[in-house]
Parts: sequence; C-alpha cells; structure tokens
Amino acid sequence: MRDLITFQCSQCKRRNYVSTKNRKKTTEKLEFKKFCRWCRSHTLHKETK
Repeated sequence: MRDLITFQCSQCKRRNYVSTKNRKKTTEKLEFKKFCRWCRSHTLHKETK
C-alpha cells in the first residue's frame, strides 16, 4: 500500500530525502521545509516521482 516518494529541493533541484506515503489516503503532493546540505539552509522540499 505504501509507496516510496522522494523530496526535491525547490532551489537547487537536488533529491535529498526519501519517505513513504499511502497514495489512496493522501492524494496531494507533500511539501516540507527541510535542510538541504547543498544549499546549506532550510528550504522547501516538494514530492517528486
């Protein structure tokens, strides 16, 4: 049921984090403010495929 998703930094476009999500219950794309080690700051990370 749970699928792997990756999170991409909105500034440098690097894929930094991996998580799981239930696609039947959560249909919208997730967004979190997380630390990007290449930007060296907290940036918005969006779900990608």
